[in-house]
Amino acid sequence: MLTIVHASENRFPARAAWRAVLAAVLLTLPWAAAVRAHDVAEEMLSAASNFLAALTPEQRAQAAFEFKAEERFNWHFIPRDRKGLAWKDMTPGQRHLAQGLLNSALSHRGFLKATTIMSLEEVLKDLEQGRGPTRDPERYYWSIFGPPGPKATWAWRVEGHHLSLNFCIVGGKEITVTPSFMGTNPAEVRSGSRQGLRVLGREEDLGRQLAKSFTPDQRASAVITPTAPPDIVSGTNRQVRLLTPEGLPFSRMDAPQQELLKQLLTEYVRRYRAELAEEDLRRIKEAGVEKIHFAWAGGLEPGQGHYYRIQGPTFLIEYDNTQNNANHIHTVWRDFKLDFGEDLLRRHYEQTPHEQ
Repeated sequence: MLTIVHASENRFPARAAWRAVLAAVLLTLPWAAAVRAHDVAEEMLSAASNFLAALTPEQRAQAAFEFKAEERFNWHFIPRDRKGLAWKDMTPGQRHLAQGLLNSALSHRGFLKATTIMSLEEVLKDLEQGRGPTRDPERYYWSIFGPPGPKATWAWRVEGHHLSLNFCIVGGKEITVTPSFMGTNPAEVRSGSRQGLRVLGREEDLGRQLAKSFTPDQRASAVITPTAPPDIVSGTNRQVRLLTPEGLPFSRMDAPQQELLKQLLTEYVRRYRAELAEEDLRRIKEAGVEKIHFAWAGGLEPGQGHYYRIQGPTFLIEYDNTQNNANHIHTVWRDFKLDFGEDLLRRHYEQTPHEQ
C-alpha cells in the first residue's frame, strides 16, 4: 500500500517562528490566496510530469486521456474496474511518484484519510472471506486528462472503491477539487489488529453532536425525515442538482451550534492543502454563511441509520451511514458551479477562445 512519509522535525525554531510571522502577514494580503494556489498548481504540474515521464508507453496509454474525454466525468465510488493506471500495475518508483501527485493536493489529514480508506479493502477482504466483490487495496487508479503544462488546462483523478478525488487546473494556476468522495466500510473496525479505527469518525461525531444539541423547536426544522435515505441523494451525475435548501439555517443556531457546524464543514474542506482549503472557505463565506442549512434524517444514536446534509449557495455536502447496520459511511462534497472546473473553464474559454 502507500507509504506515508512524515516530515522531519524543525531543528531551527527561531527560523520557524519568523516564517510563521511572515506567513501570517502574507495571508492578510488580498492576492495571497491566488499566489499560494498558483504555487500548488506548479507543484501539481511537476508531480504529474514526473509521474508521466516514468511510465512506459503502454502505461502512459492507460493513464493519459484527452482533456475533453468523457471519461473525465465518469466518476464513481463502487468496487469496479476503472480506466486509468492501477496502483498494482506500477513499479515501486512509479508508485513513489504517484504518491507524490496525491501529496501535492491533500493536507496531511486528507492524505491519511485517503490512504487508510484504500487499506480498508484488506479489512473487507477478511470480513467477507471471498463473498461479494473483489477487495483489493491496489485497485486504485491514477488518470491524467490533457498534457500538463505551465499555462495549460488539464485535470487528474485518483479513484477506486470509496474514493474519488477530482482535480482541474485551469490556465496553469486555478484549481478545483470537486466532486470529492470519501467513504468507509467498515466505518468502525470492530475486530482484529485495527480494532477501533474510524477513518471518518469526526465527520460522524460532529454531525451527531450538532443534531443532538438542537432544541425541540430547532429539531422540528432540522430533521427532514425520521428515516435516513439509503445513500447520498445527489448521485454521481456530471452536474449536481441544486436541491431545495432544507433543515435548520445557520442563522437560527446559537453560537456553540454555529461553531460546531463550522468545525464540521471545515473537516471536509481541510482534507485538501491549506492553500486550496482557504480559497474554498473564502468562497463559502462570501456566498453567505447565514444561508447555509443543516438537515438531518434518521436516528440520533450510534448504530442507528442516519444522514445529514450541509448546503450553502455554492456547495452541497452529504453524509450517509445506513448500510451494514449503520457502519458504512458515504460522504461527498459537490460544488454547484466548480465541479470539474466548469465555471472556471467557461470564463477561461471566454477570455482565450483559441484554447477551446
